[in-house]
Amino acid sequence: MKKYNVAVVGVGAVGVEMLRVLRQRNFPVNELRVFARSGRDIDVDGNKYSVGPINPDGFKGIDIALFAGTEGEKGAAVTYALEAVKRGAVVIDNGADFRMDPKVPLVVPEVNAADLKKHKGIIANPNCSTIQMVVALNPIYKKAGIKRVIVTTLQAASGAGRGAVEQLKEETSLVAREGFNNLHVKSGNKSMPQQLAYNVFPHIGSFAEGSYTDEEWKLVKETLKIMHAPKMKISATTVRVPVRTGHSESVYIETGKHISVDKVRDILSNAPGVVLMDEPKNNIYPMPYDCEGRDEIFIGRIRSDAFVKNGLWLWVVADNLRKGAATNAVQIAECLIKKA
Repeated sequence: MKKYNVAVVGVGAVGVEMLRVLRQRNFPVNELRVFARSGRDIDVDGNKYSVGPINPDGFKGIDIALFAGTEGEKGAAVTYALEAVKRGAVVIDNGADFRMDPKVPLVVPEVNAADLKKHKGIIANPNCSTIQMVVALNPIYKKAGIKRVIVTTLQAASGAGRGAVEQLKEETSLVAREGFNNLHVKSGNKSMPQQLAYNVFPHIGSFAEGSYTDEEWKLVKETLKIMHAPKMKISATTVRVPVRTGHSESVYIETGKHISVDKVRDILSNAPGVVLMDEPKNNIYPMPYDCEGRDEIFIGRIRSDAFVKNGLWLWVVADNLRKGAATNAVQIAECLIKKA
């Protein structure tokens, strides 16, 4: 089997998960280089990695460069992606900088792997909440069409990075010390705009057009691009919840033609990358702690709208650091080497 020289750029929560996923999925790595803003040594599950300071010449001889990305600000890919491409690498970028560039494919392998053939050196990895939703929607869309989507996300702290997880941990500890007599606490860590422990808030990203956040617009625009469905109408509300890892989504859809709940279950049970957990009478439905560390999308609570003929509800859960980021990026790389 041919082996490849791989670079991982960034060693935050997503970068560390990329290192973990490469190893767990036995990606055929010849040489692995790890870059960040500054050099250091790190340990991931007992495996030592030497992290070098990022510079353009570090990409010489690299076949595939996985950029962990930084949501909400310009990531390293803005500065270094084209430098890596000039030196012969294919860049898979988890940040937001190239996702809506019409020249850059935005790929979820279960949905639009064929778009990879259009790449010119850079491939964008979608937003975490978008990935899990399109994996759930695509099999239904292909069978019955989808006219309308209304989604509310319940997104874990880890989606905002390692600092947000620490903020949740600190706030939870502070409340516990108060003996639940005071649920309002102030942590020294303010990675998120509001207290998250024992709280939820409908604010992920920055507020933008129409009082929607940019996270909500990502769900809309990225889904339309990935699914090649420009007429699909999508509205989103994104909510941060006090969960460490694992995004949940309540997804309402209106199909183009009628499809039964049983047929939807059958379609999804055979869909790539999907695990069906849909026995609510037995208390079986997806929950974030069941999905942590897993690479699949978990779907349950499938039911028809009692008042709209073609309306359906889905409950969709996934590990946002894995399938929502690192695993999807590595799966893109796996698709590339299959086509090589």
